[in-house]
Amino acid sequence: MRTSLLALCAFLFAAQASAQTTIQRDPQLAKAVANVSSDSLRSYINKLVSFGTRHTMSSPTDPKRGIGAAREWVVQKFREFGKAAEGRMNAFVDTVTLQPDGRRVDAATLLGNAMGILKGTDPADDRVYIISGHIDSRVTDVMNRNAEAPGANDDGSGVAAVLECARVLSAMKFPATIFFVAVAGEEQSLLGSTYLANKAKAANWNIDAVLNNDIMGSNNSNETAIIDNTKLRVFSEAFSVQDTGRAFQNIRNLGLENDGRPRQLARYVKEVGERYVDNLQVMLIYRNDRFLRGGDHTSFVNKGYTAVRLTEMNENFNHQHQDLRTDKGVVYGDLPEFMDFEYLRKNTAVNLSVLASLASAPSVPQDVKVETRNLTNSTQLAWKVPKVGKPKGYYVLLRETTSAVWQKKFFTPETSISLPYSKDNYFFAVQAVSENGFESLMVVPTPAR
Repeated sequence: MRTSLLALCAFLFAAQASAQTTIQRDPQLAKAVANVSSDSLRSYINKLVSFGTRHTMSSPTDPKRGIGAAREWVVQKFREFGKAAEGRMNAFVDTVTLQPDGRRVDAATLLGNAMGILKGTDPADDRVYIISGHIDSRVTDVMNRNAEAPGANDDGSGVAAVLECARVLSAMKFPATIFFVAVAGEEQSLLGSTYLANKAKAANWNIDAVLNNDIMGSNNSNETAIIDNTKLRVFSEAFSVQDTGRAFQNIRNLGLENDGRPRQLARYVKEVGERYVDNLQVMLIYRNDRFLRGGDHTSFVNKGYTAVRLTEMNENFNHQHQDLRTDKGVVYGDLPEFMDFEYLRKNTAVNLSVLASLASAPSVPQDVKVETRNLTNSTQLAWKVPKVGKPKGYYVLLRETTSAVWQKKFFTPETSISLPYSKDNYFFAVQAVSENGFESLMVVPTPAR
């Protein structure tokens, strides 16, 4: 009896000793995060505003005004930044002609997504990570292509974040590929992102994660008058729209309604973002988007990809979708003077830290299983090595069923582990860890048969 008790104590001590309570910042990534500049972000937004309007159906050929000039400028910035990538980055406008749809497109329109692609260094690694913001802007009437529509925050802020991440990350090397995208046509019903998601699906791109940034640079709200630049919202879908039939039945049976890949990505954004960005709390919002509203990540979610939306905590609707005017002393319109560029810097740095971490990590562990042959109060997990990358080991994650975030992390160099926690009471997941500590996304186990 005494021998069994000592063995049990030793087992519990070993498991607890390997639990990770503090994850150190990678020095190179911390330096890259510190390189994100509020002055650069301000300059990008001022330039975007200078095009007068970026309405999807504004001029595609005017060299100074309209959507065409704006997207060409974004591509020029990608090419400028790409000089540091030693030939691994290319940039272009990916176009398609849209016909009138009887809704928000009333004339044949040349739709164009401004793309910058930073090629990964590992030829065997076909993973793609996407950061996006939408380049188009609007006023009160969504069909008004002529009025001044500065679009500083909606969504100059998202495009500025994409540009700044491209500037900093293009000088770094990652095994996986990163797409920097300023999508068009968001205000006309997610046209550019839908085109890109359809193209990705047809070409079978291995998109591992999408970070969509939309309205992320203002720190205050109208009506409630809340001012706060210490919180960033991340919206995530519960599970994939492709989880139907037997797949959805398994989700119900295992109680995994809150554990789809978008939710895991959102948790990853929170953990890594808060690790590298000081004085910022990432708030997990359990909706695909704001109430009865949508964004460009939805185009990818609807194709089964893992995508989330990053958005400021307190929206000010006096500065969204508004004609420029002053009414009863209130200034309306989406102008740069209503933005907080230090807040935008922090939100951009979250994106950068997540992109760099994911693109540096091994791919996810394969075939993650939980043993179910016997009734036990401990949990046995096993998995196979990732398809690409050479992990130094794995983190096994644990949380209570009511917890929004993972609460414990256990490291093991092996491809299996036994933990003194009941699978009845906790959720588990496994992620691969690179030699320098970068973690893959999490994979929730399925029952071993």
